[in-house]
Amino acid sequence: MNLKPITKRPKNKLIRFLRVLGPGLTTGAADDDPSGIATYSQTGAQFGYGQLWTALYMLPFMIAVQEACARIGMVTGRGIASVVKLHYNKTVLYGVVTLVLVANVINIGADIGAMASAAQLLVPIPFVILTLFFTIIILLLEIFTNYHTYSRILKWLALALLAYPITLFIVHQPWATVMKATFIPHFEFTFSFLFIITGVLGTTISPYMFFWEASQEVEEEKEHNKLIDGKPVISKAAIRNMRIDNSSGMLFSEFATWSIIVVGATVLHQSGITDVKTAADAAKALEPLVHSFPHAGFLAKLIFSVGIIGLGLLAVPVLSGSAAYAVCEAFAWDSGLNLKWNRAKAFYLVICVATLIGLLINFIGIDPVKALVYAAVLNGVAAVPLLFLIVRISGNKSIMGDYKNGRLSNTLLWLTFLAMGAAAIAMFYTIFK
Repeated sequence: MNLKPITKRPKNKLIRFLRVLGPGLTTGAADDDPSGIATYSQTGAQFGYGQLWTALYMLPFMIAVQEACARIGMVTGRGIASVVKLHYNKTVLYGVVTLVLVANVINIGADIGAMASAAQLLVPIPFVILTLFFTIIILLLEIFTNYHTYSRILKWLALALLAYPITLFIVHQPWATVMKATFIPHFEFTFSFLFIITGVLGTTISPYMFFWEASQEVEEEKEHNKLIDGKPVISKAAIRNMRIDNSSGMLFSEFATWSIIVVGATVLHQSGITDVKTAADAAKALEPLVHSFPHAGFLAKLIFSVGIIGLGLLAVPVLSGSAAYAVCEAFAWDSGLNLKWNRAKAFYLVICVATLIGLLINFIGIDPVKALVYAAVLNGVAAVPLLFLIVRISGNKSIMGDYKNGRLSNTLLWLTFLAMGAAAIAMFYTIFK
């Protein structure tokens, strides 16, 4: 008699878990954008397993930061820029919006260039035409398609990231060395090491993620009618679900990060490739996945290209969308990816302008693959002052009420701020030393 409930229970748990997944999972998937893949591949190729520990040690900090951002959105019913506008002066507000805009526009340009470079591995079409093609496709989909539908489609393309964990277990790994490098930090006080580690931090804990997840939590509240007179109705269950969603997204993101670094170290570094100069170089990391198939080199390029293009199509709307949220919240303009063009013209115009400026960056002579790493480093620097503000907001009882930071969350947030600040300062110190 008790068999029926017992067999149903695991299914119900799985269904409940899948239903909980939302902004946290999307943010985690968008975190492993083309800039992330290039930066993690570069650190694996250049330093072997030397920076592998960052994937493990960043996880709790990444979870804490994104949870704080999600809570700001849930508790206030506002995006981060809107909260800053309400509680801080205009100098702080415009500084925040400018940082996000600059970092996101450069990241957009780098991601569009990477998508074009990846596509060139498959089709002999000029770089300029491919960048224009991807820019037009992204804008059309972002403006005229419901983003939730669009993102569901692209999440399937994001599964191409699984190529790295699969390759990880296909290739013979020196597991003792890998495990040691995962748990025991290695550090070098050189510009090249600090430059890449700032990029690793920046592409993992990125400004666009802060604004995106907070604003998406507000979108979720609007969609499920949890805002009454502009004030959110919050329950402990909602906070618990947000934490599950956020932690799951960040765990998936960091496992992918760890896998990419290991594959880059084992396949590229040990083969003498210490500088990822082109998309073709990065694609070589996946050749062991298909080494026994005919045309293995082409198949590796195909898998790599599908991953880069799919993740780029997912990440660029997140980048331009988070920039548009910040600008529109600052000026109290209607915003939201679920609003039609005629209801949120300013929001979509910011998206268009940010994307088009990003496109133009590809024509100033910077190598597309290098641009991805530079974008990650810029994110690492821009995140520092924004983290300081997030710590102050999420720990402020007058803003957050009973949902302000606890002691553990506060400690992790301050440590994240100090670690990223120290990495950026050390990098600049080695430049001018």
